[in-house]
Amino acid sequence: MITRFAPSPTGLLHLGHAASALHGWQAARAAGGQFLLRIEDIDATRCRPEFTTAILEDLGWLGLDWDGPVRVQSAHFPDYRAALAQLEARGLLYPCFCTRAEIAAAPHGPDDMPVYPGTCRAISARDRAARIAAGQGYGLRLDMAAACGCVGTLAFHERGVGRITCQPARFGDVLLARKDTPASYHLCVTHDDALQGVTLVTRGVDLFAVTDLHVLLQALFGWPTPDYAHHALLTDADGKRLAKRDKALTLRALRAAGHSPAAVRAMAMGQSAPAGPGRYA
Repeated sequence: MITRFAPSPTGLLHLGHAASALHGWQAARAAGGQFLLRIEDIDATRCRPEFTTAILEDLGWLGLDWDGPVRVQSAHFPDYRAALAQLEARGLLYPCFCTRAEIAAAPHGPDDMPVYPGTCRAISARDRAARIAAGQGYGLRLDMAAACGCVGTLAFHERGVGRITCQPARFGDVLLARKDTPASYHLCVTHDDALQGVTLVTRGVDLFAVTDLHVLLQALFGWPTPDYAHHALLTDADGKRLAKRDKALTLRALRAAGHSPAAVRAMAMGQSAPAGPGRYA
């Protein structure tokens, strides 16, 4: 078994991150497998090196070790560009020139995310080339209808639940590369899980829905689909999910308050439980 913890260095780790890391670490160690650490820092506008350093220190303090070198995504942009080129060569990508405001105004779908209406899909190849030559910024979108036409029925296995059927079309034409970021989370995470041989993905239930997109990308590239285990999110006293702005519950703050690593591990796992929402087949 190979699991991984893949935080983004946009802030300090909090108790919820500890729970997520522990789920993967415990699963790997119980099976005599490997636990990998990956830093997902593709968003250069929000990620900071000092937070990467803090992540490594906090995990060490918590008592979690990992196998092999840490994969830092920003060092591998050529890998993601090569993957995008494969999709582009198959006619599955098109440039999108829409602004964030225009996209936000679109109808919302799963997880209250805007579902792109396909505005730029109809732009001719000649007009696309002219806009790009003129220096107009653009992202790259997956032609969802064309992509789904390349694969059959998709499904994945959710630990403790069973087979989950996928409906990626409900997300519309998703962005796989942004104007300011060489590749999207969806592309990078599936690419790296395949590259690193991850066999079990443990992560929060907030990412359950987008697993449909990840399974689609795995099918398009011929990558294996790992098992998944989505755990419940930790919440604060008001029932709101923990966020990086919750400074009182960062591992640094808990450590400064005198809590031991064992106590923090108990807090994280004592308040977190497996969750299995979704569509069963």
